[in-house]
Amino acid sequence: MHKHHAFAGLISGLGAAAIWGGMYVVSKVVLEVIPPFSLLTLRLIMGAIALGIVIYFRNKKSGAKLGLTKESFWTSFFVGFVGYGISLGFQFVGTKLSTASNGSLVTSATPAFVLLFAPFLLGEKSTPRRIIALVISTLGVLAVIDPRNAELSPSLFWGNMSLLAAALTWALYSVLVRKVSKSMDLLTSSTIMLLGGLPSSIALGIWEINTQGIGTITLGIIGGLLFLGIISTAIAMFLWNYAFAELPAAVASLTFFAQPVVGTLLGWFFLAEKITPLFLAGGALISVGILIATRE
Repeated sequence: MHKHHAFAGLISGLGAAAIWGGMYVVSKVVLEVIPPFSLLTLRLIMGAIALGIVIYFRNKKSGAKLGLTKESFWTSFFVGFVGYGISLGFQFVGTKLSTASNGSLVTSATPAFVLLFAPFLLGEKSTPRRIIALVISTLGVLAVIDPRNAELSPSLFWGNMSLLAAALTWALYSVLVRKVSKSMDLLTSSTIMLLGGLPSSIALGIWEINTQGIGTITLGIIGGLLFLGIISTAIAMFLWNYAFAELPAAVASLTFFAQPVVGTLLGWFFLAEKITPLFLAGGALISVGILIATRE
């Protein structure tokens, strides 16, 4: 593992998770006006356009060709369908039918699922060090999220199952990104992946608009949309993909744990939510876990 690349991969994964951790605050506001799948459609289109522009100028500068085969296009499209079509769909439905604290609790299982898929799809062995790192970081996340806030009432069952499916498919998506990145330019494949989420999000978005409609679009909402489309989609999705391209999947997946930490810190900063000693201990454990994993 090249030290410089590994460090860049780690920072990229943490950057993506941090952006997503801060996205909740913006999404909450925008979702009151634009329903989830319509918002996802806008995010994917804006994200793909933003990355497309970067590719255009990069290739213009270097004189490079896209070098895209039909097979590599459809492979990336399929990976994107798993991540943005299926996983984010489950995430929306799960968050709607369950609670936010359940959402963060269940999706924190993602790194464990990555550890399950990596040996089969990538041939990456789960070393004792990676398993220990995962256990320590997971304990940290449990402290940050505080499972005592979770609700396991039967009425939330389908919401919780949907969140679990979201965590599983996001792990699968992340591992597949690593597989694809070995044979394809990451920027190009990331752009095609965003397009892969469109067939289902457009179909569900049209249904949503017909049944719920859209609220009043203000300047604030447009600002929120630009943030969600360019920063949380184009930039964060590319950073996440880059982390999985550069690091072993089991190591890259641990950066996912930065999400609840950043979310809580932003809640403390903007919404005056309390920071507990448990949160601080959890943040420390997550950091220790990531350090152990990257020391290999």
